Amino acid sequence: MSTDTAADTKVSIADQLGNWIANIDSARLPASTVEAARMLLLDVTGLCVAGRDESYIRAILAATEPGSGNCTAFGHQGTFNAFDAALINGTAAHGEDYDDTFEGGPVHSGAVVVPAVLAACEREHLGGDALLRGIAAGAELMCRLSLVAPRAIHSAGFHPTAVIGALAATAGVSAALRLDAQAATSALGIAGSMASGIIEYLAEGTSTKRMHAGWAAQSGIRAALMARAGFDGPRTVLEGRHGFFKAFAPSRTPDFTPVLDQLGESWIMDTIAFKPYACGTMTQPFIDCAIALAERGVKAEQIRDIVCEVGEGTVHRLWEELAVKHRPRTAYAAKFSTPFCMAVGFFDRKAGFEQFTEARIRDAAVLDLAAKISYQIDPQNEYPTNFTGHLRATLLDGTVHEIKQPHMRGGAREPLSEQALNTKFVDNAKYGGWDDALAHAAQGWFSKAFDASALDAVTQFRQ
Repeated sequence: MSTDTAADTKVSIADQLGNWIANIDSARLPASTVEAARMLLLDVTGLCVAGRDESYIRAILAATEPGSGNCTAFGHQGTFNAFDAALINGTAAHGEDYDDTFEGGPVHSGAVVVPAVLAACEREHLGGDALLRGIAAGAELMCRLSLVAPRAIHSAGFHPTAVIGALAATAGVSAALRLDAQAATSALGIAGSMASGIIEYLAEGTSTKRMHAGWAAQSGIRAALMARAGFDGPRTVLEGRHGFFKAFAPSRTPDFTPVLDQLGESWIMDTIAFKPYACGTMTQPFIDCAIALAERGVKAEQIRDIVCEVGEGTVHRLWEELAVKHRPRTAYAAKFSTPFCMAVGFFDRKAGFEQFTEARIRDAAVLDLAAKISYQIDPQNEYPTNFTGHLRATLLDGTVHEIKQPHMRGGAREPLSEQALNTKFVDNAKYGGWDDALAHAAQGWFSKAFDASALDAVTQFRQ
C-alpha cells in the first residue's frame, strides 16, 4: 500500500496555520485590524436584519430547530443551536449580495466568519476578546487563501466564498476557542472535507448561492468542535496530492506564498471592501460609470449602444449568456447581470434593495437600456487584483461618451467612510423593521463589543 511518507515529517501549510491560529493575541492586533473586524460585525448584523423576512430565510428557519441552544439569529425571537444560528445569520448576511468583499479574491469574509465565531462564542459563553480573535483569524485566512489560485476556483465551477469559507470559519472558531496548534491543524483538515458550493445557481438565478456563507459558517463550528474532541484531519489538506486546491482549483498550480508571507505581522483583512451597491462585486464600478453617464444629462432614448471593456474572468458569471443577462429571470439573477445593474443604476442613481425586485426586472425602460449594453474583453484588465469599470456609449447622433472607473468604491483605493458604513447599517436595520432606537443601541454595543467580558447583551437583538 502506498503512503505519503514525506508528509509525515514535513511541516505542512496547515501545520503553520495551526500554529498561527493557536498563538493569535487580540491585544497585539493593529488598531486598523480591530476596526476592520468591528466594521465586519456591524455590516453583517445590519444585513442579517435586512434579510430576516425574505422567503429564503423563512425556508432556512423551517429547516432549523428553534429553542435547541443559546445562540442568536439577528432579528429573530428565541434561541437556536450554534449550527442553526450560523446558518441563518450567514445566509441572511450574504443573501442580497450586499456584504463585504476582498479585491484579489473575490471572497465575502464577513458573512462566513462573523456568524460562525459569534455562534461559537455564545455557545461557549465567551467574551469580546474571543470574538475579536476569531473574526480576525477567520477573515485574514479567508483573504489570504483567496490569493493562492486566482480565478481557478470559479473556473472549476465552485464558489470561492463557499469552499474557502469552510476553512476560514474553522480558523476563526478555532482561534476563539483557543484550540492548540495540533487541534487547529486537524480542524482545518476536517474542514477540507466539509467544503462545498457550486455556482450552477447562475443558470436560473436560484437561491443556493445565498446559503453558501451560512453553510460554510456552520461547517467551521463543527470542524473545530470535532478537532477539539480529538477527531483528526489531514495536515496536507491544502497542498496534498488529493488536497483542497487539487479538488477545487485543478487548472492552476497553487502558490502558497500569499498565505504565509508575513503571517501574523501584516493583516491584509484591513483592505476588505464594503459594497456601496446590493449586487455582484464586479458590477459595482460599472454601475458607477452608468450613473456618471446619466449625470452628464444623457437620456436613455438617446443611446444607440454601450460597450464595456471587461476582464475575461468576469464574463462567465456577469455577462454570459448575454441574452439572458439582458433579461434576468429572477430578481436575484439580476444582481449578477452587469447590463441590468448598469441600466437600473442609470435610471435610479443607486442599486439597493429596491432596485432588485420582481417589478424592476420587468420594467420596460430598464430592460430596453440593458439590451443596448454589451462587452468586449480587455486583455490588459487588472481583474482580479483590481475591479475597474468602463463604458463607451454611442448616441444616436454619433456622440460618444467614454467613462472609466479606475477602482471599486468601498475598496482599498477608495474606502467607504465610517459614517457611510454606519449609515448603511442603520438603513439596513430599518429596512428589516428595526426602529431607530434599536438600530442605534446596536451601534453602541458594537462600538465596545470586543471589550465585553461576556456577550449577553447580544440577546437584545433577538427581535
